[in-house]
Amino acid sequence: MEDVISKKSFRHYMYFLFGQQFSMLGSMIVGFVITWYMASNVIYLSISVFLMFLPQVLVTPFSGVISDRWNKKAIIAISDSMQAGLTFLLFIFFLMDLQNIVFILIINTFRAASYAFQLPAVQSLIPVMVPRDNLSRVNGMNFLSSGLIFSIGPMIAATLMAFIPKTEMIFLLDIVTFLIAMVPLLIIKIPKIPQTTEEAVKSSMFKDFKTGLLTIKMIPGLFAMIAFAMIWNFIHRPWAVLLPNFISETHGGTALDLALIMTSSQVGNILGSLITSLKKTWKHKIKINIIGAALFFACQIPAILAPRGNFVIMIISLFPAWVLFPITVSTYLAILQTVVSKDKMGRIMSIDHMISMAIAPIGALIAGPLAILLGIRFLFLIAAILGIIQPFIIWFFTKIRQLEVIEREIMMKPEEDEKLEEKAEEKVEEIPQPAEVVQVIEPIE
Repeated sequence: MEDVISKKSFRHYMYFLFGQQFSMLGSMIVGFVITWYMASNVIYLSISVFLMFLPQVLVTPFSGVISDRWNKKAIIAISDSMQAGLTFLLFIFFLMDLQNIVFILIINTFRAASYAFQLPAVQSLIPVMVPRDNLSRVNGMNFLSSGLIFSIGPMIAATLMAFIPKTEMIFLLDIVTFLIAMVPLLIIKIPKIPQTTEEAVKSSMFKDFKTGLLTIKMIPGLFAMIAFAMIWNFIHRPWAVLLPNFISETHGGTALDLALIMTSSQVGNILGSLITSLKKTWKHKIKINIIGAALFFACQIPAILAPRGNFVIMIISLFPAWVLFPITVSTYLAILQTVVSKDKMGRIMSIDHMISMAIAPIGALIAGPLAILLGIRFLFLIAAILGIIQPFIIWFFTKIRQLEVIEREIMMKPEEDEKLEEKAEEKVEEIPQPAEVVQVIEPIE
């Protein structure tokens, strides 16, 4: 019965994943248009990304608890609806010629807050609806599908910007894609995770959040891995925030040039996701994360030093980095989904997202002023060198290596249980059966 339910749940998850790609495509197009609108000003870019990250840090811890306690389908539907409504509000502002940068920043902030409620619920569906031995593969499929969307999204956005003079009309695509994504969400069934009576009745949201923190503390190396992700996000922030300005101002590029670089990066993402999807299991997941993170930043250096307007060098050097990225992240998520129990997955995912993104808003906020002070190219170079060094510091000076042992033991446990059952059955067969007793009943005279 469990196998049947697992197959049905897995099929429903694939329906859900299919629908979410349309929603992601609409959001990607809107995000690209807004980013290019502010590309010429590094301060606007920094403030925009800071305000987008801030609600993720503040809201995500509680949204994870909510995703564990409330209806996941309702959370996803409501947050998706809010994002579509905010995009429609953005459409109204542009239609009425009210392209005030303050309005755009406020709407972007609320869109990010809605996404912060949605993300833990979406991520916590994977261990609930996907068999454990397919976790890495499904995480790879997620990156593959998102890579496809992020590769075509910028090109679609740049093309629409070139041929549609009214920007507000592009925003309506987000509404259409939202409606398409709602169809599979409404028809799927999400299995419920049973909770103890005490958790269901007496526990508070604060207690659940505290339980998540204690769970992270009790698993050796888990906090180190989450801190590793936090530092990685901070170091990567200048590149992620200021790339549009680097293309438009430093290299004199256009929206299409930025779209080409983003698309080529996502093609690398797709290739890495295909590798992850086709390979069922990965050994030494922590080592993959450490080496992959260092190589990611090493690939940025030729792109940073590329001559003005030479986008070919940038595309070629960045491509291997984006091949590695989905492999490292999918193995990272697979470790979390393996070592953490299912009933605590939502809150752990939210805490992981909160901690890993905790200093990202600060990195975004200071990226613009630092670019003005140091120069954007020199800032990128310093960040890349730090990004190469920090993974090895984490490896040698924390307990992160212990996670590989824990994950290996958990994955081996079902195999050991099967072997024990087989041995038990063999012993039962070896026990000599008692000889048949024939009762002779003498006739009574």
